[in-house]
Amino acid sequence: MISNLSNKIQWIQDNPTILKNIKRGIERETIRINLDGQLSYTPHPNFLGSALTHKWITTDFSESSLEFITPSCNNINYILQFLKNTYHFVTQNIINERMWPLSMPPNLPINENLIPIAQYGSSPVGIIKSIYRNGLRNRYGSSMNMISGVHYNFSLPEKFWKIWKQCQNKQYETNYISSGYFHIIRNYHRFGWIIPYLFGSSPTICSNLLKNKKNIKHLKKTKKTGFYAPWSTSLRLSPIGYQNQSNTNLNITFNYLDEYLNTLKYAINTPFPKFVKIGLKNSFGMYNQINTNILQMENEFYTPIRPKRVLKHKESYLEALYQKGIEYIEVRSLDVNPFSPIGISKTEILLLDLFLIWCSLIKSPTMTLTELNITKENWNRIIFEGRKPNQSIIINSTKKNVSLVTISKMIFYDLFKIAEILDKNYKNNDYYNVCKKLIKYFDHPDLTYSSKILNIIIENGIQETGLKLSNQYYNQFKIKKLNPIINKKLFKESFLSIRKQNHLEQ
Repeated sequence: MISNLSNKIQWIQDNPTILKNIKRGIERETIRINLDGQLSYTPHPNFLGSALTHKWITTDFSESSLEFITPSCNNINYILQFLKNTYHFVTQNIINERMWPLSMPPNLPINENLIPIAQYGSSPVGIIKSIYRNGLRNRYGSSMNMISGVHYNFSLPEKFWKIWKQCQNKQYETNYISSGYFHIIRNYHRFGWIIPYLFGSSPTICSNLLKNKKNIKHLKKTKKTGFYAPWSTSLRLSPIGYQNQSNTNLNITFNYLDEYLNTLKYAINTPFPKFVKIGLKNSFGMYNQINTNILQMENEFYTPIRPKRVLKHKESYLEALYQKGIEYIEVRSLDVNPFSPIGISKTEILLLDLFLIWCSLIKSPTMTLTELNITKENWNRIIFEGRKPNQSIIINSTKKNVSLVTISKMIFYDLFKIAEILDKNYKNNDYYNVCKKLIKYFDHPDLTYSSKILNIIIENGIQETGLKLSNQYYNQFKIKKLNPIINKKLFKESFLSIRKQNHLEQ
């Protein structure tokens, strides 16, 4: 058995309100395209304000990319509506552009230097942000950095962690909340492959992203210029997707906060031969990258889930976590949901809530490097061949292969129990219903997002599918007016963000 939930479920049933104030936030990435479905080369639109200082709308790697950010709150419906309002606001104010609805980008220029790097003005912080992105281009190529995802930020109430600490069979130091989040993170690495299985939506890739031609032999051709892996769930998460190969030797096992932070500090201060070869500056004296080390900064460490906290002015990530500990976790393994105009739906949120709570309740022994490698193997199996008949997962404790269907249903058996408690809190059946819906995906993989979008793309092509969906979502929002109060609020934030940037530059 992988679970020992039975001895934990009682203390949640005795204290159901400890799960009542879960906080969540969403970051959704996308790409602006023109009416032909090609990359838009226009600068970040003026009506959206400053990408550097806007609270809710910014850019990611490129001037052509958009990132929508919701506030953090305990109301799922509110954050989804906030994301819809933000998307609606952008839709109302663009005419000859659309927003790409897939994680994997559309056809990009052969010359990657034509993809415009995001610009953030002349303030020191703005310049550093652009140099960092210049480093990403020089290290990994622009095309890879145009891959989009959805990040899900999640935190459990302090009241939960106090009772959680009492129920553990070991002593924790004062920072038990950080220990609790690492407890979740280790289990997410062990079992989080279930998320791309259910919600992965990137089984296809445009040919211009395949820099290593060896990868093509594992793929089949779609219509026109695309490739696909027949049983894949999320090529975005695969080595041919959004990966940083210099990370692979860091061997971070997420056991202790100090260990994690010291490893990141080492990576930020240790030269990496491949990046030293690129050079710090070019022949014109312009920066190629922030430094020539394994990581330019903490953000460059790519992982399916990572610990975070809200940073104060001029506070660094490492400094904040060293001094104050972990405040929330960021799930980074969600593909953009192509069947939702805003890239995510309530289904994913409800399931992630249940799964992350489950990760906090079952045992989470410290992780060895051997187990870390096993977790990577499991993720790769699901990413490349998750829907393959009779697919199996390696269970670390026994080193044996167990049927994906068997182990997934064992997890869902526990999720149903947690759903019952949450539904009583919220006086509805939302969590139970989402479990009932998604458990069918294991016996019927054709119900998964990856299977559905693959069938559409095989029939129509990547470019055609992306353009059709982007037009569909554009028209859906364009035909109805945004609430005037919300519209005014978003325009005001755009105006204020420009003032903030000007102030920083002065």
